[in-house]
Amino acid sequence: MAIKKVKEKVADEKLGEVVEETLEGKALEKAAEAESLKTESLEEKKKKLLEKAKKLSEKIDSSATTSEELKEQVKIKKRTDMLVDLEEYVKAGIYLGTRVVTPQMKKYVYRRRADGLAIFNTDLIDEKLKEGIAYLSKFNPEEIILVCKRQVGWKAAEKFSELTGIRIFTKKYPAGILTNTNLPNFFETELTVVTDSWLDRNALNDTLKVGKKVMMVCDTNNFPKGADQIIIGNNKAGKSLGIILYLLARGYCKAKGIEADIPDVDWWTSEDEVFVERPKARFEKGASKGV
Repeated sequence: MAIKKVKEKVADEKLGEVVEETLEGKALEKAAEAESLKTESLEEKKKKLLEKAKKLSEKIDSSATTSEELKEQVKIKKRTDMLVDLEEYVKAGIYLGTRVVTPQMKKYVYRRRADGLAIFNTDLIDEKLKEGIAYLSKFNPEEIILVCKRQVGWKAAEKFSELTGIRIFTKKYPAGILTNTNLPNFFETELTVVTDSWLDRNALNDTLKVGKKVMMVCDTNNFPKGADQIIIGNNKAGKSLGIILYLLARGYCKAKGIEADIPDVDWWTSEDEVFVERPKARFEKGASKGV
């Protein structure tokens, strides 16, 4: 008897499910049919399409405005976070490269001028200077030497040394003082900063021979081979070298807690191109005489 009741109950449940599925199926069919048979006049369709297009247009305009605002905010933030005002970089000509661009330096070039001169990206210049300051600050003053054979950089290099306590070589770097233990002026260092790998190649080669670290200021015509850290920028002009050494000195003294009376940026970037133009003028004069 109990088994019979159970069977009846199961049958009733199955029947209920079938009825429910049938009702749902019919409702779905009616809804589908109504959707297919639903008609709108041409004017109604046109009106809806115009409203939809208007909303979409407003959305696009709003998005574009927001995008421009965000771009402007990013630019402002970048300028605010720069080590110096962008105008100081521009005045110093740090962004001016050469007509020659090596493959390794190509990624830092923003564009070329009409005269073929390569232009550095100022955001990348600032970023590399920040990295350079952080890298330099890992070493103590007695572990570092800075080499700058280019004459227009001597004034800034000497002040850099005075402020930081870092030894410098300007007029001449005695080859072998890092590699030849028999030399009376031999000494050891951990980091060599070269301002131009072409002019300062003796110091660069000596440092690489003894397996020490190199930080290099690279113009567009430099090969940063062997460098552990690079700073990008114009390394041919006094103003540019001045602002680079100013920022390195300021950042290093701050990181190391060195109390120093650092001149403002105008001091470092004054009297530019004094030693660059004269040799060029003498060469041109001599050339005209057939010398």
